[in-house]
Amino acid sequence: MYRRIREVLDRFLEGLVALVMGVLVVDVTWQVITRFVLRKPSSWTEELATFLLIWVGLLGSAVALRRGAHLGIDFFVNRMRPRNRLITELIVYAGVVGFSLGVLLWGGIGLVRTTLSTGQVSPALQIQMGYVYTAVPISGVFLTLYGAEFFVRSLTRLLRGEAVEEVKVSLPKGALD
Repeated sequence: MYRRIREVLDRFLEGLVALVMGVLVVDVTWQVITRFVLRKPSSWTEELATFLLIWVGLLGSAVALRRGAHLGIDFFVNRMRPRNRLITELIVYAGVVGFSLGVLLWGGIGLVRTTLSTGQVSPALQIQMGYVYTAVPISGVFLTLYGAEFFVRSLTRLLRGEAVEEVKVSLPKGALD
């Protein structure tokens, strides 16, 4: 049951990120056309691009966590014993859950509530900023769910005495040149 719900949430989140990214591409393309082709810059495209980047960045971080694609420095972790790697994973996932619950979810709800109650609106689009900021608690929910799931998996593996595989990162040839 949990797996089915998580799959639906995963598809929803990835679809939402793809949609927002698509709108962002269209918005920035229109911004370039109005500025350089029509010689009359649009007054709202830059603001919309900023808001869409907030959504893509926050929701995209949840997608990246789910896929295990977050940036990390695994140089030292890969040199640890398997049990110490698992303990490190537990600490990292506990930190993700703690930050996501405290700052993103709890703090984000407070931010949205305060911003909506003050009636703050954006200059060009006249959108209530509370709606823009809802990306913060929404990403907090997903990051908390994924972080908790990975924490439980790591804890289960630690209690069973299972080892952690070494993380292999491959970069394209010449990427660091």
